[in-house]
Amino acid sequence: ESAEDQSPIRSGPEGLYQAPGHDELAMDNKTILVAVSDVFFYTKLRDALKPQGYLLEKARTQDEVSEKAGALRPAAVILNINDETLDAFKALEALKGDDRSKTIPILAFANHEEVDNWKRAQQLGVTKIVSRNEFSSRTLELVQEVVGVGLGKA
Repeated sequence: ESAEDQSPIRSGPEGLYQAPGHDELAMDNKTILVAVSDVFFYTKLRDALKPQGYLLEKARTQDEVSEKAGALRPAAVILNINDETLDAFKALEALKGDDRSKTIPILAFANHEEVDNWKRAQQLGVTKIVSRNEFSSRTLELVQEVVGVGLGKA
């Protein structure tokens, strides 16, 4: 089952709205907003995080990233800088430009040889950026690290 089935956010005719009683700054927030369309990486994420109690909420476009981040207040956002279906840099700009989402930690991954993309992501305010290989091999630890940053534990 997908995290969308368990999400306090539902789409209605007016767009996204929040279910009552959702504590937006809950310390036990285990929702991770995932802007990763690559099936391999999404499966890696799901397999690493679901057993730890994390809920994955998928964002398929850069607009969905900012809408869902503002509404859900996830513990972290994961971005594939090389994603072919959404513009990760536009998503980053939108996240950092919105008061509701600018403090949400962002874990990004990219091809290690794309130095310009790494620099641009860092300038736009990612919490941490790693290579695709490191992301694959250390998924859970990396997510826990950035979530800890968001809670002031790191």
